[in-house]
Formats: sequence, structure tokens, C-alpha cells
Amino acid sequence: MHGIIYPPDDVNERFVWREKLHQWRNTTRDLIQYDDSIYGKPEFAWVPRTFCLGILMMADLQFYDPTSGQYTLDRLLDEAIQEFGGYDAIMLWHAYPKIGFDDRNQFDFYRETVGGLAGLRALVNRCHARGVKVYVDYNPWDTGTRREPVTHVESLVTLVTAIDADAIFLDTMAFAAAELRARLDQSRPGVALESEVLVPIEHLHTHPASWTQSLPAGNLPGVLRNKWFERRHMQHRIKRWQRDHTEELHLAWMNGTGIVVWENVFGTYVGWSQRDRSILRAMLPIQRRYADLLVAEGWQPLVETQNNAVCASLWEGVGIQLWTLCNRSETEIAGTLLTISYQDGLRFFDLIRAEPVAPYIVDERGAQLQATLRPRGIGAIIAGHSSDFDDNFYRFLEQQRLLDRCANFAVTPPRREETLIPVERTPLRTSDSIPDGMVPIPARTFELTVQFRVRECGFYHIDGMPPLDLRYPALHTTKTISRPVIVAAFALDEAPVTNAQFALFLQQTGYHPDHPENFLKHWPGGQLPTALEAHPVVYIVLEDMWAYARWAGKRLPREAEWQHAAQGFDELTYPWGVDYMPGRCNDGAAGTTTPVRAFPDGHSPFGCYDMCGNVWEMTESEYTDGRTHFCILKGGSYYRAVGSEWYTDGGPQPNTFSAKMILAWPGLDRCAIIGFRCALDVGYPLRLTPEAALHHTLDEARKPDSRKTDI
Repeated sequence: MHGIIYPPDDVNERFVWREKLHQWRNTTRDLIQYDDSIYGKPEFAWVPRTFCLGILMMADLQFYDPTSGQYTLDRLLDEAIQEFGGYDAIMLWHAYPKIGFDDRNQFDFYRETVGGLAGLRALVNRCHARGVKVYVDYNPWDTGTRREPVTHVESLVTLVTAIDADAIFLDTMAFAAAELRARLDQSRPGVALESEVLVPIEHLHTHPASWTQSLPAGNLPGVLRNKWFERRHMQHRIKRWQRDHTEELHLAWMNGTGIVVWENVFGTYVGWSQRDRSILRAMLPIQRRYADLLVAEGWQPLVETQNNAVCASLWEGVGIQLWTLCNRSETEIAGTLLTISYQDGLRFFDLIRAEPVAPYIVDERGAQLQATLRPRGIGAIIAGHSSDFDDNFYRFLEQQRLLDRCANFAVTPPRREETLIPVERTPLRTSDSIPDGMVPIPARTFELTVQFRVRECGFYHIDGMPPLDLRYPALHTTKTISRPVIVAAFALDEAPVTNAQFALFLQQTGYHPDHPENFLKHWPGGQLPTALEAHPVVYIVLEDMWAYARWAGKRLPREAEWQHAAQGFDELTYPWGVDYMPGRCNDGAAGTTTPVRAFPDGHSPFGCYDMCGNVWEMTESEYTDGRTHFCILKGGSYYRAVGSEWYTDGGPQPNTFSAKMILAWPGLDRCAIIGFRCALDVGYPLRLTPEAALHHTLDEARKPDSRKTDI
């Protein structure tokens, strides 16, 4: 049996189908001797009420202010109420897709976030004060980075206890080891385990929640197997790359389960349309108010309706009936939707339109109910006696009326364009010589060809090019994109900036970063070891690099400039030639960085050293879409995390290869394998070799007069 059970198309067969569902449930519970005790414990009572789970990239600019170095939690939660109806829980997504650039493991990403674990606990406490639960993420595939001195189970228990988290999301997993459940119950009772993959029936007694994704297609919203088996099991529906979320909303609405709201998907913005937001805002207050009804035994899925495009589920409690309906069509539906058993004294209300419903009495036993459902919209009709509708109910109804008045069913989802942040250019150098330690790079007009491995964090969009399709199965394949660029003449550092050069900068300026976490972490006690003087400086971020560049009267190179300097006019695959050749770069054999001129045979056509391997080099190609801030890295590094395709790319890389590094805050962005070199604008003809001069002349002849410099 799949994770979803679809009803027969013939409505006349639905009664028998529901009977079989009950029979399967009862038989299976007896067969496995099902123990539901976890669902009866008061510390887990919050789980079936978590109808909206928001996933937050911890580097999201909606959640984190890089200027103040603080999380903007209240602003985010307030916006969630306005846009989606509010979060019942949030998941703090931390490591992927950033993990793998160096050997920090998934737990380090929580430890080294803003304020460390103490800061996270303060954040969690603020969530709890607002009635919001907090999930942490566990990546079982993280086995190729730094090893913890204890097991993952022990690290998870320590993390959850330290920050007072409420749940663990089991990334890529169907269930966790029994040891984790036992240890959590001893250390912090009430911590839920929520799996990404469908939980087997045999493990529902230890996993009170799960995701619902990758379901087989069906014409009707079926019954979620685990929810049917255990009414109190919370399933969160998610299709993160979808632009239309009505299918997810309908399935959750028909099953009394939850929804994942996830707009910043690992650094790619996938915005919800106004229609989807409006449906969720109307849906959540009803689910929260009648949460006890949605876990009761009186659930009748896919009851008969009077319109084939309308589906309905019936939820029955003591004296109360609730019909949840959805419109599967793209047109509005109005009129008689339900024929029901009728009793004198019953009152009916439309909970979406927030108005009474007058039943049309067919005979002494039956009545018809009318309602209007917007295109792809939902409906809710409740029946009860006057005593069931007190002042609180009418206040609730008024809030629903206000939501309905503000409903916007525009279907075009919002988009965000990634904008290249302008470079703060240094003044042109007008003398006729290149500074010591720099090499001249001639101007060129060419087609910049870039390769990258498709990861869920995306890349960047080129003007006129549609957004890349990052959904499965394109993940982890190699994409090639091109764009015409004009690179003006400039000078580039012969090699990456070394520790010794950076130490001189510190000595002469007294520079100290605003957020010093992990700054020059490889210098014990802040003192540069003599053995590292000629190695590239690492554990610095863009702000540190800019400060150095300003002191040196330079800037950082753009992606196109860096690549031109590495591949030359012949567009070599590697700085030294077409084929990869061992011994031409730091390939990781030493297990650490090497001096920047340790591989003289690996220089580029223009004489630049260390443009492959050793350390990734930060470029000035810095982008933002208002939610994600990232930079482009070039060259690869000596370090390569092995064991999982979810890690970032490592090892020496071809000249054309680019990597997207999502920028969070300095304590996380500073790492062991990212360095930089500087560039300098020049305002005079460069002295070139005869071969380079010929290429330059040919390029100038092909250059369109109307183009401006664009790198």
C-alpha cells in the first residue's frame, strides 16, 4: 500500500471502500499489536496541532539582518501571520547546501551560528513565548566532514537539550534508531521525530509526525495512509518546487493534516501565489479551532457531493459535524453541494464565507446545503445546535469574515530577480607600470562559458534566460550556461593574498572586524605561525577582503575577469592546459593548504599562480534577490568532502567551473578553504606578449561598438 489511498472514481463504490479502510486499519493494528501510548502523553499533545510548519533558511535576509548580526524573528513571525496565517512551528535549516566547503560538520553549523548555542536557545525561547515550536534538522548523510567525538545520537540529544528544541526533522530518513527515541525521552520529554520519507506503520508509535511528498498522482485527494491509521499522526504536505500549491492544500484539508510553507528553498526563491496564501489563511484558523475533531474517530473521507468537481470529507464529534470541501476545477462553483441527514434544531454556518447557511429541507430525513467555492478554493460547513455556538464562535466567525474579504485569488506566483551588486571601483591606475606582485590581463570580448553542478541552491539567472529547472532529476548534473561579456584591461595579483601579506595589513591598519567569530582561526592566539606565512590567508569574509583591498588600493576581481585570467585567449580547461595534470596544483595530497607558489608549472597563460586547487577564491560577483545573498567562487580547493552528493563541490576545478556560496554571517562564512586575490583597474595600454597582442587586436575588431563593459 502506498502512502496515499485513492478512492474509486465511482461514487457508488465509496461506501464499500470506506468499510475496507476501517477493516484494514483494525486488522493491521491487531496484527502488529500497535502501541499508541506516545500520542496520549501530554508532552506530545502539541504535535497534532502543528498545522503550518515554516522552513527557514537561517541565512534568509527575512530572518537575519547581516548589518546588526541579529535574527529578526518577530518581524518574520509577524509577516507569516499576515501572509500565511502564522506558523505553528518553524524548522531552523542550517547546513545544507553550504556544508562541504570545509570539514565543519552539521552540528558545527548550529554551534557557530549567531550567538552560538546560547543564542539559539534565546531564539527558541522567543518562539515559545509566541506559541511557536522549533525543529532542528538532522542530516544522516553527513559522514564525510569532521567526526564528532561522540555518536550522532548523543550529539542530537545534546543539541536539542542545549537549545530546548521541540522536534528533530529526519532529513532523507523514514525513521530513526530506537536509541534516539529512548535517549530523547530521558533527556527532554516531548521531542517529536518527523521523517522526510513515509514512516512505516511499524514505526508510527515512535514518530508522531512525517512529511508527505512524492505521492503517486491521482484525480482526487486520497486518504493519507498514516493519518488514517493513527488519527493523531501529523503529516505535513510539501512539494517545494511547485508554483501552484492547491493540490497540497486540498490534500491537507481533506485529511485534517498540515502544510509546509517554504519559499526560500536552499537559496532559490519559490514564492507562493496570493491564491495559495489566501486559501491557507482561511484554512488554518478552522483547523486550529477544531483540532480535536480532526483527530477523532468520526472521520468519513470522500463523502458524496452534488458536483463532480467538489470533494468533501466529514468530521463528526459530539453534537458537531464539519464538512471540509475543495473545488478541483478552475472555475467558481456555486449551488447545492451536499445532501445530508437532517435533524430539527441544527444550525449551519459557512466557515469560509463566515455566514449562516439555510438548509433546503428535502424531507423529514434529508436536506441540501449550498455554498460557493472559488476556483481551486476550499469550503467548510459546520452543523450544530445553538449551544455549540457561543460568543467565542461568533468572534471567530468575524475574523473569518475579515479574511474572506481580503482574499486575493491571483494565481501568478511572485518572483525575485538575482541582482549583481555593483562593485565599488578603485581609481584607475594611470602610470605605465604594473605594481609588483601583479600581472597585466588584457581586455577581451568573449562568450563566458560557465559550468556548475546543479544543486538545490540554484545559481544565477542571466538576462533573457528563463529560470533554471532545479527539480528532480536534474539535481547533481552539470549545467553549462554562456553569456557575452566585455572585460576591460586590468591587473591581477600573481597569487592569492598570503597570510604574511594579510598580517602586514593588520599591523599597519589595526583592522578588527565587527563580528570577529572565527576570524583568522588558523592563527593560534591570533599569531601567524611562520610555517603558514606563504600560504593563502583563509578564515576571512568579504568584509575582511574588502578592507585589505582598500588598504592595498585594489579590489576583488569579478567572475569573468578571474576566469579570463585563468584560461587565457585559448580558453584552456585548466590554467596550464587542456588536460588535468597531477603535480600542477594542490590536489589535497598534503591534507592542508600549500604555499601559493608551490606549483610553478601550474601557472595560467598570463602568469597567475594557484588558480586551481589549494583554496577556493572569492570573486566580486556578489548577488542578492532580497532573501538570499551569495557570491561566486572559482578554482576549487584541496579539500573534498566525500561520502555524499549533497556536499558542496570540492577538489581542484576547471577554469569554467563556478560555485555558489550562500552568505550567512561572518562566523559561518569564514572557513578553512576560501581565500582571495586582488585586481586593479588600469587606464593605459598594457604591454603584452606578441601572441597576446594578436588575440587582443582580433578581439577588439570583433567588439560591438554599442556594448558597455559588463563583467
